Amino acid sequence: MSPHRGPLIPGFTELPTDMMVEKPDSFKHAPLPSEPAAQQRIVDSADLFRGTNEIVIRHDGLVYRLKITRQGKLILNK
Repeated sequence: MSPHRGPLIPGFTELPTDMMVEKPDSFKHAPLPSEPAAQQRIVDSADLFRGTNEIVIRHDGLVYRLKITRQGKLILNK
């Protein structure tokens, strides 16, 4: 095993080591919005990415990657 030389992903000091498996009975479905769209929270992508092209999102025990493509589109991968 090679020595750890810093974070593999900028801003993160560790990567998940456990194997993550999704089980259909553990899915949480988001409730339908009951408030007008004007009251929903809006987050600017520049605030999330802070000058990078990829971020890692941990959600419900799973890790996802959100990436800005060369065409400026967003792609979410597990």
